[in-house]
Amino acid sequence: MTTHTYELELEWTGDLGTGTSGYRDYSRDVLAHSEGRPTLELSADRPFRGDPSRWNPEVLLLAALSECHLLSFLHVAVMHGVTVVAYTDTPVGEMEQSGIGGHFTRVLLRPRVTITDPGHAELVPRLHEEAGAACFIASSMNFPVEHEAITVVRD
Repeated sequence: MTTHTYELELEWTGDLGTGTSGYRDYSRDVLAHSEGRPTLELSADRPFRGDPSRWNPEVLLLAALSECHLLSFLHVAVMHGVTVVAYTDTPVGEMEQSGIGGHFTRVLLRPRVTITDPGHAELVPRLHEEAGAACFIASSMNFPVEHEAITVVRD
């Protein structure tokens, strides 16, 4: 077993002069720093008084799941001799809120994969299953991560 460690620095920049003296008295602005990478400007989602122009945790979770599946899919495709020439995804996540807490109930990945060999088109759904099992992020979730994939064969 191999252990990988990931680190970053998170910095709240939302003190508007009185700190958290009241729910409306501070900004939800945050900066995420990780050596050698661009700084991410983060906030809460708009319903939670966040800045909609910044990344929020819910959208970042979708991005992490989508990218992890993409990278796992590309690896699995190579292992099966399937040539992928394009890949896009438009994931959607559902979160239920109760009181101040909440949880995701489902994420649906909607990858659109373009391959070169029409003979591999029937294999692609199985590759998505393998990629879903291989994705470290999806394997860590306590809700279903489903796939509604489209396969396109390049002319």
